[in-house]
Amino acid sequence: MLSNEKIDSILNRADEVLAQMAENPDPDTYIQLSREFSDLEPVVNNIRVLKAAQKEILDLQDLLDDVETDAEMREMAELELPDLKEKIETLTGDIKIQLLPKDIADNKNAIVEVRAGTGGDEAALFAGDLFRMYERYAAIHGWKFNVMSMSDGDVGGFKEAVANISGEGVFARLKFESGVHRVQRVPETESGGRVHTSAATVAVLPEAEEVDIAIRSEDIRIDTMRASGAGGQHVNTTDSAVRITHIPTGVVVTSSEKSQHQNRANAMKELRARLYDMERHKAAQERADARKGQVGSGDRSERIRTYNFPQGRVSDHRINLTLYKLDKVLMGEALDEFIDALITDHQATLLAAIEEE
Repeated sequence: MLSNEKIDSILNRADEVLAQMAENPDPDTYIQLSREFSDLEPVVNNIRVLKAAQKEILDLQDLLDDVETDAEMREMAELELPDLKEKIETLTGDIKIQLLPKDIADNKNAIVEVRAGTGGDEAALFAGDLFRMYERYAAIHGWKFNVMSMSDGDVGGFKEAVANISGEGVFARLKFESGVHRVQRVPETESGGRVHTSAATVAVLPEAEEVDIAIRSEDIRIDTMRASGAGGQHVNTTDSAVRITHIPTGVVVTSSEKSQHQNRANAMKELRARLYDMERHKAAQERADARKGQVGSGDRSERIRTYNFPQGRVSDHRINLTLYKLDKVLMGEALDEFIDALITDHQATLLAAIEEE
């Protein structure tokens, strides 16, 4: 329910923030206030349009209640009322969504990890398909895609591959990709034409800054290793790969590019992201446990999507959505159709939970 008290409190807060910004506060405070106002502005604009529409309805109702209103004016008012009511209903829904609890990580960049699961060589090939899908998807959205580490499969694809994707709203869209992705297709090496089922796992972590996660030097162990590769003098003589172990949690991250300095930076970035993600999930679980009647685990390890090559279809099991656009999904072109539907479903779940409280 969208109460007048809630609406008025938002408008009052927006006015307070503007007044404080006009008082020339220190730069840090000004930045904080401007960010808050930037978050408030879209919902404030919708609230003002909603209030104007509500006033129009009252004015039209006054016309209809007035016995002196002529027939032409009465007919005009009766025609306008349904459109105004529909406008108010739409605005109210939009405002409710804008007021949903925000995931503080939504505006962050993301670290995407794709790993081959069950299925041997075919799983590694599929992991490569997924990794390239996210690379293409990032390009479509104008995001920067930076490979952090990768381990090649024996016949192609990747045993695992990690990338840092940066841009506006990256994590907000990609976070729904976390989970087990399943593929059903006939491998090139299969002479009998039988369909094999393989899997790859995807983990999407919000990139954490140093201010988000403080990592004490005494809590980590850094080991250098000889980089694996196709051979060559550099690989054979330089211990460039880096493995960092976070002792309190047991989290281990590795990076094996050519530069040891870059490997250390990449590994620390991934470690911060993993620890930050653990904190987010811990806090989310605590909130979920506290909410009466909460159902469903939401465990990201559950199978989320199946890519069926013989039928050219992709099915997302969380929202029962199937698209016969497998090629376009893997090109990144149709992936938004799944992500938009998942966001809408997530918002509906949040709305239902709030209305039950």
